[in-house]
Amino acid sequence: MRERLLKQASHEYSPKQRAALLAAAGALFLVILPWALIRLGGRLDRALDWPALRYPPANAILGGLLVLAGWLLGVWTNYVQFTLGRGTPVPIMATQKLIVRPPYSYCRNPMALGTIVAYGGVSVVAGSPGAALLVVLGAAVLLTYIKAVEEREMVARFGEAYLAYRRRVPFIIPKLRRREDT
Repeated sequence: MRERLLKQASHEYSPKQRAALLAAAGALFLVILPWALIRLGGRLDRALDWPALRYPPANAILGGLLVLAGWLLGVWTNYVQFTLGRGTPVPIMATQKLIVRPPYSYCRNPMALGTIVAYGGVSVVAGSPGAALLVVLGAAVLLTYIKAVEEREMVARFGEAYLAYRRRVPFIIPKLRRREDT
């Protein structure tokens, strides 16, 4: 299986193919998952008899800022992966080179960070403790997957260059002071 993953990751796709995949992934991550998060969070709130935490306009302002921050980080990360890395955040169209420039010089997983922040913002906008719990559980699963699977793949693909990068750059909590790597 490892060899199959490495072979898949080494294949470079055309910009049109990568753009088509990003469009489909965008529909999933920007529409379907937020909708499901709000729906499932509301059901969880009702099942556990948790009160909604709605404080207009605070929910809209704070949640909106979190969604915007996460979305902007996601757009930046996608752009860098698409242009510099010649890939996408979707593992089936992995980047072709190790990216160590911003936002990847702040933390190794800015896409995951942006996703967690944006979905956290969705739960705040909805005022749903259940949705917030789902975000925390989803973040735990995502970060465990990254540690267990993606980091091993990165070591296999990029070797010592990735190991040196991993020693220098934090996993998920950004380091705001960075060294420029070229």
